[in-house]
Order: sequence, then C-alpha cells, then structure tokens
Amino acid sequence: MYKLLVAIFFITTSSISVSAQTKITPDEAAKHIGDSVTVCGKIFGGRYFDRGENKITLLNMGAAYPLSPLTIVIEAASRKNFSKKPEEFYANKEVCITGVVKEYKGKPQIIIAKETQIVLKP
Repeated sequence: MYKLLVAIFFITTSSISVSAQTKITPDEAAKHIGDSVTVCGKIFGGRYFDRGENKITLLNMGAAYPLSPLTIVIEAASRKNFSKKPEEFYANKEVCITGVVKEYKGKPQIIIAKETQIVLKP
C-alpha cells in the first residue's frame, strides 16, 4: 500500500510540473528562446501574406510593427484551424499565447497551429 501511495505521489507531482507553463510578457520573450511559455499581451495588428509560397499570418504582440517584441506566426497549413481571420479578429485585443519561443532573424516568435493556443483575456 505504501509503495502505491508513493508511486501515485510521484506521478501526480511530475505531471503537474510538466503541464506548468512559464508566464511571461512579450518583452521577456527574447530571454526564453527554446522555452515553452504562455505570453500575455496586446496584439497591435497583423497581416496575412497571401501571395507567394509562404502564405503566413503575422501578429505583432507588445507593440506595432516594426517595434513589436514578439511576433506570432500562423503558417499557411494551420490557418484553416482558425474560425476567423486572425489578423482581423485579434487586432487590438489582449490575449494569451501558449507555445515555444523560437528565434527568426534575431527576433523572438511563437508559431501557433491551432486556435486553442491563443486565448482572449477577459
């Protein structure tokens, strides 16, 4: 019985630590390259690039382009996973984004693939 309780304790505590996300601001994103985080802040606008090979959507978090400290990227194949046009729907709204911070040309970005990764703040 004791071994069972110990096993349950370790399973429970390890699953809690795995699911916990580091919460940061957009300005802190550059310090978290490679980390899985939740970033909360305002989307100051965005753009859908519908021409060419890479049809991506970019959302500017924390400030307007080109001063935004964090860019949210939605790749072409993932755009269908969003019920509304992200560049229009999320503009000027406070949101929380969950994902892995990556670096692109010296700037932090988070690539999101589904709508559940971006949540409107109440």
